Amino acid sequence: MDGLIGKTSKRLWLVGGAMLALSLIGGCSSGPDPAERATNAASQADAAASRAESAATSAQQAANSAQASASKVEQAAADAKAAADRAEAIAAKTETRSYHHHYRRRSRRRHTAAATGAGGASSGGAAAGEPAPSAS
Repeated sequence: MDGLIGKTSKRLWLVGGAMLALSLIGGCSSGPDPAERATNAASQADAAASRAESAATSAQQAANSAQASASKVEQAAADAKAAADRAEAIAAKTETRSYHHHYRRRSRRRHTAAATGAGGASSGGAAAGEPAPSAS
């Protein structure tokens, strides 16, 4: 019996070993070898680096554009302030001139009325809504 069990057991070991060897060979050949996997990983890393570089370039361009826009807005604000200051100065001068001009007109009328005497007072100074000049 020992001979039969020993022979059977040897045969089983041989068949099991052969099957194991075939499965290992079949398993290795079905997938890519480590060198091929490393090459694929390197290609993927290179593609990812290219995409990252492209994204960085786009981000830099966007930052430059935003900075240029901010400069334009700042310049426009400065121009608007300068225009407002000029308009305010013109308005102040206009108010001052109209006041002095109005004053000069009145003083000319008074001098003209005083020079013409009583005839000037009746000729229309009172009709225009201004009081008659005093005789003193």
